[in-house]
Amino acid sequence: MILKKMTQFFKIFFFSLIFLPLNYLYADTTKFDVWLKEFILVAKKEGISDSTINSTLLNSKFLPKVIEYDRYQPEFYEDTHTYINKRVTKSKVKKGIALYKKEKDTINVVEKKFSVEKELLLSLMGIETNFGKYLGKMDIISSLATLSYDKRRSAFFTNELLILLKLIDKKIINPKILYGSWAGAFGNFQFMPSTIKYHAIDFNDNSIIELKKIEDSFASAANYINKIGWNNNQPCFYKIDLDDKIPDKYLNTSAKKIKNKRKYSFFKKYIKNNESLLINNDIISAIVTPDKNIIPGSKRLKPAYIVFNNYELILKWNRSLRFALAVCTLKNRFKNEI
Repeated sequence: MILKKMTQFFKIFFFSLIFLPLNYLYADTTKFDVWLKEFILVAKKEGISDSTINSTLLNSKFLPKVIEYDRYQPEFYEDTHTYINKRVTKSKVKKGIALYKKEKDTINVVEKKFSVEKELLLSLMGIETNFGKYLGKMDIISSLATLSYDKRRSAFFTNELLILLKLIDKKIINPKILYGSWAGAFGNFQFMPSTIKYHAIDFNDNSIIELKKIEDSFASAANYINKIGWNNNQPCFYKIDLDDKIPDKYLNTSAKKIKNKRKYSFFKKYIKNNESLLINNDIISAIVTPDKNIIPGSKRLKPAYIVFNNYELILKWNRSLRFALAVCTLKNRFKNEI
């Protein structure tokens, strides 16, 4: 009991640190400006033109709100039930069906060409941007510059910023429309610059990638999912009721890497409701308990899910156990409606 209380105390203490006023945690705009001058030299060494630098980087600003959003993401504090119920609603299903009926010809062509289920594509767009209703209004260059300057994930966002500047230099992306999420994601499916570089497609052949348009955005999302290995014939996850004898080592609580995968036949002895699950005994699976060790006061074994390779592929899109659960849940809802 004492250990449990101490654990809860440190969790509360940690979260209280996160929400200290920003001026206690981050340097001011003056220091950002110093960093920016140094970064411009890096950009030039990477071969980015003076024209692109002058029209983008020189106009970038330090955005304190971006740092606040980075430290207070829903994946950090919403329990799984709340997270999924907020994002998988009757209203969202109706909106997705309406979009499909309107863009049926294009979506069906994309589904067939890339062998990726339309229900998955609709689900990803629905979770990411509510079907294009919430694309974000942040200046992406400034957002990426702010996160590159910040030390928490500087290397990752520095790379993303340099990639974006090179895409602008090559006239693949129009810098005048670069407004999106606080994290630098863009378009209907919230592609990061590296995803744009490697997977985005000019599907309608008009010489520019338009990720806020249906044709290019759906084709780009399908191309990405196809390239990373999505299998239309395999499940994503099932909710399970675990026996308390299951060792902790089989309970995955982090999205960084799913560990201790086994054939489903191995896990059956720990799953109370295994008789109701029609799962191939030989399919490789793992168990995730997304609230354990993350949500204060959460139960050790609830909620719990048996997950498969398709689920892990969604984690490549967004490293969040709850995000992947929400996407697959909404996908299944569409499966029953379309």
